[in-house]
Amino acid sequence: MAISAQLHQWNTMPADWPLPTAERKRIVGEHVMISRFTLQAGTVVPMHSHANEQMSCVLSGRLRFELEATSDQPQRSVTVGPGEVLHLPPFVRHGVFVETLTEVLDIFSPPSATTGIDQRD
Repeated sequence: MAISAQLHQWNTMPADWPLPTAERKRIVGEHVMISRFTLQAGTVVPMHSHANEQMSCVLSGRLRFELEATSDQPQRSVTVGPGEVLHLPPFVRHGVFVETLTEVLDIFSPPSATTGIDQRD
């Protein structure tokens, strides 16, 4: 049985609020998931890691990622702004500070019911 293409419109999709300052809309496919976030300035996503590979594509605003040291890189901060994409391989520990009101598309593979923003330490 063939699976047909589907058109989605962000402005008509339901949202959830994984944090009081973070609105999220998601499209979940068989092998990939995309989440559109509107994040208020000052939002903090604590350090975490997940099995998903992640691409964070900033549409507007600015995010500061704190990245834990890996075998090939020291601990560091990376600021991501409009038109920039941060690639996070699976299991790389990271946290986020939202510097200004930000719109970001997070692409995850494989899809999952929860991601780092849903974790409560």
